[in-house]
Amino acid sequence: MASTFFIKNNGDSAFQKKGHSLATSKRKNDEDLGSNSKGRAKKPNSKHNEEISSESETESTAEQNEREGEDEFDETPQEKKLRLAKVYLDQLREEEEKKAEQVSFETELVAGRLQEELLEQKGKLQRCIAKDLLAPDASEIRVLRGHQLPVTCLVISPDEKFIFSGSKDCSIIKWDIETGKKLHTIKGGRKGTEARHGGHTTQVLCMAISSDGKYLASGDMNRAIIIWEPDTCKELYKLKGHRGAVSALSFRTGSHDLYSGSHDRSVKVWNVDENAYVETLFGHQDAITGLDCLSRERCVTAGGRDNTVRVWKITEESQLVFHGHGGSIDCIQLINEEHMITGSDDGSVSVWSVNKKKPLSTVKVAHGSFGEAGLEQPHWVASVAALQNSDTVASGSDNSEVHVWACGQGFRTLQPLFSVPVPGFINSLEFSASGKFLVAGVGQEHRLGRWWRQKEAKNGIYIIPLKRRSAQQEEPPATE
Repeated sequence: MASTFFIKNNGDSAFQKKGHSLATSKRKNDEDLGSNSKGRAKKPNSKHNEEISSESETESTAEQNEREGEDEFDETPQEKKLRLAKVYLDQLREEEEKKAEQVSFETELVAGRLQEELLEQKGKLQRCIAKDLLAPDASEIRVLRGHQLPVTCLVISPDEKFIFSGSKDCSIIKWDIETGKKLHTIKGGRKGTEARHGGHTTQVLCMAISSDGKYLASGDMNRAIIIWEPDTCKELYKLKGHRGAVSALSFRTGSHDLYSGSHDRSVKVWNVDENAYVETLFGHQDAITGLDCLSRERCVTAGGRDNTVRVWKITEESQLVFHGHGGSIDCIQLINEEHMITGSDDGSVSVWSVNKKKPLSTVKVAHGSFGEAGLEQPHWVASVAALQNSDTVASGSDNSEVHVWACGQGFRTLQPLFSVPVPGFINSLEFSASGKFLVAGVGQEHRLGRWWRQKEAKNGIYIIPLKRRSAQQEEPPATE
């Protein structure tokens, strides 16, 4: 049994040894195989790993961006509401700022206009435009001819599209400013021929047009005032009451109240809407040669050879008397509610304030003189004009020149700007409301008489453009 046992043990041990050796050799073979297989697969695996690592980097970057985008846009409903509310508030803030800027601009604009209106009512508004005006070229001046005898008066329509002119030939002509063509002629004739022509029967001396362009008024040597409809040039009615030639007319701005001055030395007030006479003002000691008014219920007149200028306060039933010229005062024009310009046959041009009895400034022999040495006589100033509420005025004479002047600060000085050659007697002058042009009515004779005649002159209307200096043309400041 023992031997058997030991035999078995020996066998088992041998088997175990053999098995161990087999297992060992098997493990070695496996290890060798594994090592060989690992050795063979090492390069492809490293290459494959490298490719995977490159793709993984790209994928990781994209994933990171996506996560960041998700982090940016992946917001809760409350965060979204808060963000939209902020955007809405920003929009509201921008709109309110724009509205505030617009309101501020409009407020400043309205304030500026109100201030101008206040200054205008007080008669203290003085727009400084004279420094920008340039003398026009002779080729730019247009001449409109149609009257047979000297032009005595003219007016420009409020829309600056038409000119109405009156003449010693008894006619009134309506002109188109843009084309220069005659649109309508109201023919006149001798007394007793009214049925044939319906116009004036003697020289037309003065004209006026209402500020809204509804009525046109004309006065003549036969004491008649005729009211016309400007659009159709049809006669509406006649106003009678003066006992002398009607030499001056003016409508009060913003109304249909008409003031008329006459050689009978009186001023009459009319209500044109009602075709009614209102009242008569007396005071002048000689024929009234000029009259003007603006928006206030008062007018200013020139008294011819009584050498006075008068301011008539209608509501107060009073008048102010001014002295200054040494000759007949033949023309007058308001610059604003407080200042006026006059011209005289002593050759002087004066600027006045309604608050002072003497002129603020005077230019003597404004248009030169004529005659032999020691016997010189000044050229008469036959017409004046003012660009309302500005520092620019003009004067005309028989020396064939229109002079344009600049008023100094407070209207205390008159400085010549330039002269425009216009041959003949300059019987009437008027600025357009915009200040773009000046119109002169010219004739061979003085509008109030036939003292002498310029045969070389031609009766007509001269339209003088008023050019302004641009920003590029401004003169550089003087250096010391």
